[in-house]
Amino acid sequence: MLSWQQIKGDFPLLINKGKNLIFLDNAATTQKPKQVIDAIVDYYTNWNSNVRRGIYRLSEEATDHYEKSRENISNFIGSSDPRQLAFVRNTTEALNLLAYSMGHNLHEGDEILLTIMEHHSNIVPWQFLQEKGVKLKFADINEDGTLDMEDFRNKLTRKTKVVSVTHCSNLLGTINDAAELAKLAHDNGSLFILDGAQSVPHMPVDVEKLDCDFLAFSGHKMLGPMGIGVLYGKYDLLNGLPPFNGGGEMISQVYTDHSTYADAPEKFEAGTPNVEGAIGLSAAVDYLRNIGMDEVRSHEKDLISYTLKKEEEHHIDILKSYGPRDMEKRGGIYTFNLGEFNPLSMSEGLINEQIRVGSNVHPHDVATGLDSSNVAVRAGHHCAMPLTHRLNVVATSRASYYIYNSREDVDLLFESLEKIRRLYA
Repeated sequence: MLSWQQIKGDFPLLINKGKNLIFLDNAATTQKPKQVIDAIVDYYTNWNSNVRRGIYRLSEEATDHYEKSRENISNFIGSSDPRQLAFVRNTTEALNLLAYSMGHNLHEGDEILLTIMEHHSNIVPWQFLQEKGVKLKFADINEDGTLDMEDFRNKLTRKTKVVSVTHCSNLLGTINDAAELAKLAHDNGSLFILDGAQSVPHMPVDVEKLDCDFLAFSGHKMLGPMGIGVLYGKYDLLNGLPPFNGGGEMISQVYTDHSTYADAPEKFEAGTPNVEGAIGLSAAVDYLRNIGMDEVRSHEKDLISYTLKKEEEHHIDILKSYGPRDMEKRGGIYTFNLGEFNPLSMSEGLINEQIRVGSNVHPHDVATGLDSSNVAVRAGHHCAMPLTHRLNVVATSRASYYIYNSREDVDLLFESLEKIRRLYA
């Protein structure tokens, strides 16, 4: 049996803060184990050189480390061909790349199907295509926070060229049935994109079993460094996309009037890449693989189940939480409010005012109060404003768990929430 408390000892920041920090903002970013930090330091200490460009030994060694990192991460997500992985900065850049590159082949009247639970990174890039007459559709959710499959099927039409959905909602914690959605998309002749920012770090993900055409995820949300992310794509589809950025390394031949491009993944890695980021992410993958992604998923299911149990036990009268109650459909995210905050008026999609009634506590005040107990949570719209509007709130507080969190952290969360409730009574 794994000792999650022992795992916490691998994280220098958590050790340095002692018992004074309960970090529950893991959906935003995760802390870094010493193994990842050491891998990055080792690269700069022993291998630092630009990759691909030099024929001297140090450059070749750095290139070897870089490409072995690609192969390791490829294996982690079930991809049989490392050429299907392009390194980018983060999930956001991967989705922007897809929207831009796919946009060349989309025309007026074509449709893109999303869900109302998408992160802004899977909405805004597609909105740019509205200028050329591409239409966006959003599948709704059920009252329990799960995807409304009937609405999804109804909005999937012969005009739908792209389906792009989150695997796990960063606000509700809802886990979508990616394999089923991929089949529906492919049966319709649509391309299927999966936003894996909240799934790849937290559960087993096998791109070939899911049959997604593209997958995007970020390193910093899975113990890796910031500034490194991954775009996976089935090779023929990925290689068939036009490049996103131009410059060195992504070319085959350059002339004064035109250029030809390298094959994927180099086509999408213009300029000097984030070599240390790739090596750090590979070390993070090793760390997670050593634990086992089934164990990671099981641990988070235990924590969210325990959270819902504590919610019932404490029975804080104005506490309202969101998301599925079925643990098989729920990730390690707990989003809640102390009271209701509804929009009074809206202009161009921005909420101008809000109602404060009785003992309601604004999510920002909740987060500040929790911080006074050294519990770090996120408060706001969580880059999911269409979903907050759908829930008829302007903001929420969110606790999100990872491998170094424990039931004791949940206990402290609810003890602190009770103090806040008494303060505003």
